[in-house]
Amino acid sequence: MLKMWKIFLDLLFPLSYDQNYLNNLTAEKFLSLTLPATIPPVPDTLSILNYKNKLVKKAVWSLKFKNNRQVARLFAEIIHDNLIEELSNLKLTINFNQPILIVVPLSPKRKRDRGYNQVDLIAREIEKIDQNNFLKYKRNIIKKIKNTPQQSHTKNKHERLVNLNGCFKVVNFDAIRNQNIILLDDVTTTGATLTEVVKTIKTAKPKNIICVTLAH
Repeated sequence: MLKMWKIFLDLLFPLSYDQNYLNNLTAEKFLSLTLPATIPPVPDTLSILNYKNKLVKKAVWSLKFKNNRQVARLFAEIIHDNLIEELSNLKLTINFNQPILIVVPLSPKRKRDRGYNQVDLIAREIEKIDQNNFLKYKRNIIKKIKNTPQQSHTKNKHERLVNLNGCFKVVNFDAIRNQNIILLDDVTTTGATLTEVVKTIKTAKPKNIICVTLAH
């Protein structure tokens, strides 16, 4: 029944050419058409793709505003492959074992307006791929308690940091205390959001924190 309903919706609201194109790309093909990220502005951050690439922007937009779940799966495959290699190195250097994956949250208002957190969609797909072999995804660890203006509407990193100051809160200290943490976001530009969330996570006294973003 659900399959028939999806077919009906696809006929009623057909995907644009761009979305159809994206949905038929494998991770290998997508990577071959993009560029690697430049060095991200936040220490201990793994960014994979260059956000200036048009295809990367289109894919992020398709997930963020069109709820394209196939793109979430595509991003999850790309992030998971890169993350496993990074975790192998971290395990040897800083004993980064059994990490917990958490995502940068949206404000309640923005989540209501959009209907979902696109980074959560990626994390859920990573969870399916990983099957708790290398990491464990935990939800409802951090909340965004203030509805701030879009970061893209602010002028520079300082203004963005002021905009975000005090807007995140840890709601489950026990879940991350003395744990290795992977903080996931889709895109980082100035690094202001990651900086503020990392500052908030540190109040729960984790072991180590690394940040992972699809693009920079």
